[in-house]
Amino acid sequence: MTLASCLERADIWRGGQPAATTGAVVPSGFNELDDHLPGGGWPLGALTEILVEDIADSPLWLVMPALCALGQQKHWQAWITPPNIPFAPALIESGIDLPRVLIIRPGIWRDILWATEQTLGSGSCSAVLFWPKRPDSTALRRLQLAAERGRTLGLCFRDHRSAGTHSTAALRLLYQPSRETTQLSILKCRGGHLVEKLKLVRSNSTSDRTCAG
Repeated sequence: MTLASCLERADIWRGGQPAATTGAVVPSGFNELDDHLPGGGWPLGALTEILVEDIADSPLWLVMPALCALGQQKHWQAWITPPNIPFAPALIESGIDLPRVLIIRPGIWRDILWATEQTLGSGSCSAVLFWPKRPDSTALRRLQLAAERGRTLGLCFRDHRSAGTHSTAALRLLYQPSRETTQLSILKCRGGHLVEKLKLVRSNSTSDRTCAG
């Protein structure tokens, strides 16, 4: 079999070309972003990495519309080692089904990895948010496979300095806030294209108070 014939196969994806088919998605709630994502939303059954300058100030407002939409499934939503305590009144105000939210705070990395893998792959969680301090490529691969098994939205918030490292996540975004606007750069998008400094317009109803300091 020649290289040319291999590249003609339907199950081979070449970087820079849209995939022939896309999996299930949930709309992000931001048309400017959905227009650049295969299927028009966050990929389900996959990891999405959001790279930020300050982990303690993770842009939860960016994922709130999707979490609210997934909340209609009446499945659990797990938050693993959030840097701050989630502020319950703000979550309720944002439309989150609070009784279905699990806050999990393991003490050591081995237990954090285990808890994240179990919740992603359980099929009982519609979304899993986690803040790993030092994940390696092997750990991320395990988590990606777990998300595929559970068909879960996996949202991983990482330090922006990891942008140059390898990752098995299906989608990687670099979050760049400023006083005037918010910019997102799509660093990796399975089945899609890379985009630099995509401007997002936030609605006035989107709250920043989802975590208490």
